[in-house]
Amino acid sequence: MVFLILVECIVNTLTLDTEKLNNKHVVMKTSFTPQPLQGEPIAALATPLGVGALAVVRMSGKDVFDIAQRVFRKKKKPDFLFSQSKGFRAHFGTVHDREGLVDEVVALAFRSPNSYTMEDMVEFSCHGGPVVVSHILQVLLDEGCRLAEPGEFTRRAFLNGRIDLLQAEAIGEMIHARTESAFRTAVNQLQGSLSLRLDVMREQLLCSCALLELELDFSEEDVEFQSRSQLQKEVVVLQAELRSLIDSYQQGRLLKEGVSTVIAGRPNAGKSTLLNVLLDEERAIVSNIPGTTRDYIEEYFLYEKTMFRLIDTAGLREGHEEIEHEGIRRSYKKISEADLLLYLIDISTEEYLSEVPQILEFMERYSNASMIVVANKIDLTSDSVLKVQKLREMTDCEVCGISAADGVGINELKLLMSRMVEGFDKLHEASVLVTSLRHYEALRNALDALEHARGLIESASGTELIAFELRSALEYVGEITGKVINEEILNVVFDRFCIGK
Repeated sequence: MVFLILVECIVNTLTLDTEKLNNKHVVMKTSFTPQPLQGEPIAALATPLGVGALAVVRMSGKDVFDIAQRVFRKKKKPDFLFSQSKGFRAHFGTVHDREGLVDEVVALAFRSPNSYTMEDMVEFSCHGGPVVVSHILQVLLDEGCRLAEPGEFTRRAFLNGRIDLLQAEAIGEMIHARTESAFRTAVNQLQGSLSLRLDVMREQLLCSCALLELELDFSEEDVEFQSRSQLQKEVVVLQAELRSLIDSYQQGRLLKEGVSTVIAGRPNAGKSTLLNVLLDEERAIVSNIPGTTRDYIEEYFLYEKTMFRLIDTAGLREGHEEIEHEGIRRSYKKISEADLLLYLIDISTEEYLSEVPQILEFMERYSNASMIVVANKIDLTSDSVLKVQKLREMTDCEVCGISAADGVGINELKLLMSRMVEGFDKLHEASVLVTSLRHYEALRNALDALEHARGLIESASGTELIAFELRSALEYVGEITGKVINEEILNVVFDRFCIGK
């Protein structure tokens, strides 16, 4: 084990230029390219199910050229052999089942290892009708393919070494990106920016672990291969790097999930009406009866380049029954998780100032969230300007007067919301952002392990204890990119993909 760690450490040290990595340029040197394994043939629809001009059905794995040969006929060339087709070649022809013609298609051949999965692959571009697709898939299944599992094509790309686990997740995030910023962040991750930083950390940990393991093998000789003062300095540098990545998670989460924007306030303040106006659709039921909203409603709203995750909550009051009480409890939970809080007040009532203590309490209790006091129903009062100014003075908070029913002041509210999260649409310009909770937790675990290791070094503890903590940090970092393979983690990652990806 020690020998293998040393070999990997030495080889990687020779092939990885740290200065080039820091400049985002890396040259990987290897004497050979391992031949990827050819798994059992799988097939799936790679485009959305439904009616369209075209659909793509793909196959990957062992013997897919033979399967394609049995079902495909190239027009004007009946003696065509699919097994002799060069890679990246398109062939126009027809697909047949045992009863005859199924559809005219364009068949694309990809030869291993130059394909998405690094296996032999064939893609049929056919007419985009559900019945057509179903027929072609059934033909391929009858000839020896099995239906692919969710994310299995990308999983094979990872297992064959074309991409690491971070890049595989980035592909899924690109597909599901709701904004340009989220898309650009996923592209950066796909290009390997985060992977490179983690690889540098892993190489440093590998070398330290190898030297400490060597010390254990020569424990009777009382030899110190790794200077403790130097090791302590390296651990401090690694901790700083980990903290930098961990701190980026808050920004990365906002890009991926959108700005969590909770609409809160007392019953009948106009929360559901505001949600409908911002979404420009009748999403929530609006009623004059207090307590209509029993549970939160969550929808996405894009303004300029910023994605807001709007959450309409139950009115804040003492619950009159068990269901309403549970809805209010959930409201407070969502408020505690908010990035931006819109606190609605019915400004048409004479008691509107009675909510000031609640606002001040919210500002103190939920200080991590930005707050806008939304003075609603300005159309029902003649002195709305004075009331808005009074609220601003008493709360020292951003206040916006609106009429959710008439749409008055909504544009001003949107501008204020955008200003409160200013710079959000440029977060993707950061060199590296952590966007996944899985990555965040692994980084936190690695940081904890290094903290323990540092304490052990400072207290001159035994080599075995220090080595254990450094190995733990190494494993946590390796889990992120897939250097350490955990089947449960792989299932979580790839089960989120669609069948054909």
